[in-house]
Amino acid sequence: MKKVAFLLLLQSTLVFSQNTDEETLKQIYKSALTESHCYSWLDDLSNKVGQRLSGSKGAEQGVLYTKKQMETLGLDRVYLQEVMVPKWVRGEKEIAHIQLGKKKISFPICALGLSVATPKTGLSANVIEVQSLEELKTLGDKVKGKIVFFNRPMNPEFIETFNAYGSCVDQRSSGAREAGKLGAVGVIVRSMNLRMDDLPHTGMTNYGDTPKENRIPAAAISTNGAVTLSKLLKENPNTKLYFKQSCQQFEDVLSYNVIGEITGSEHPERIMIVGGHLDSWDLGDGSQDDGAGCVQSMEVLELFKKINYKPKNTIRAVLFMNEENGVKGGTKYGEEATKNKENHIFALESDSGGFTPRGFSIESDDLNFNKIASWKDLFEPYLIHVFHKGHSGTDIGPLKSDKIVKVGLQPDSQRYFDYHHAANDKFDAVNKRELELGAATMASLMYLFDKYN
Repeated sequence: MKKVAFLLLLQSTLVFSQNTDEETLKQIYKSALTESHCYSWLDDLSNKVGQRLSGSKGAEQGVLYTKKQMETLGLDRVYLQEVMVPKWVRGEKEIAHIQLGKKKISFPICALGLSVATPKTGLSANVIEVQSLEELKTLGDKVKGKIVFFNRPMNPEFIETFNAYGSCVDQRSSGAREAGKLGAVGVIVRSMNLRMDDLPHTGMTNYGDTPKENRIPAAAISTNGAVTLSKLLKENPNTKLYFKQSCQQFEDVLSYNVIGEITGSEHPERIMIVGGHLDSWDLGDGSQDDGAGCVQSMEVLELFKKINYKPKNTIRAVLFMNEENGVKGGTKYGEEATKNKENHIFALESDSGGFTPRGFSIESDDLNFNKIASWKDLFEPYLIHVFHKGHSGTDIGPLKSDKIVKVGLQPDSQRYFDYHHAANDKFDAVNKRELELGAATMASLMYLFDKYN
């Protein structure tokens, strides 16, 4: 009888607990959809602050704005964490064209992040088209003195568009470095975009240990521009391309990660973080990448305050600086956590846009993965169904605490690369309800992990 009574008590406790969790999630989603501030925060961050390229005035203003907003939430602590970041300036608008007799055909281009400039008068050379770094390496001396045109598109067969991105982004990140080794004088890279349009998409190029004097200029070309250039090269392989860009690299400057904290009521020494990156590229205003993730992370703390939830563990919202061209903010946060012997048990990152949330990508041991997956039923009413192992996030990557669980919010990704690193990454591309649903989904997982750890 005692065993039966115990089992009945356990079953009733589990049912009560599940009912409590269901009610809490309802509160979280209701509050997010009816009284959250994340959309108005993003409006200000995008339209009043604007682009937030590391080392820029916009980045400085973004730090001040988000710190001020978190200070209104009644948190236990809001502070700035110093970090040195790159300062790269794009300069004048880039130009590119081909001259066919009296006819000039222009192409939409933009310098890749951290690229060097062309000569002040621009650069003109024959173009050699390749599909991959592997193909480039087979050409040897044929590349010398030429502009290398990397024209491998994102593969539309991938349903998960981040896989399509990952399958071709190496030509953007490594193309200038590898082409320069073979004597190329410049690089043009097809934009990482599944849509055909006239918007060039920037992103960082990495010269590695290439001496400054040996670095060659690199630019992105729009998808429509890439198709046109490829066609012209097939018609006349001796076609010459002219392009000009005036970007500059300066010494690193001081910037900050912005951190807001609710101290844990039972285990203040155990830390859970939620975050996104505050910096953006400079062509748009960085609403999707990653203003959305920043305001969603701030909203998690606001939601806990609004529903009067007192977390057991310390909860931090961390707005990282310099994810786009160096990951200095994430690296600094990880270094300080190690130096201060902080015990981080959980980290959640939102850096895939403010689209409809679908689930989570989880880096953890099997025990913690199965625990999170066991909450799937609680999320089904909100159409959250993806719980799989995979990459969580770039900025939380440097955290090295024992047995830490790292999670990435997974929104619907089909439209993300239409805006990623391009001039149309602006506030009007973000849907208010989708943004709020993402914040609620993040807060719900933070609540469950906090409660059961």
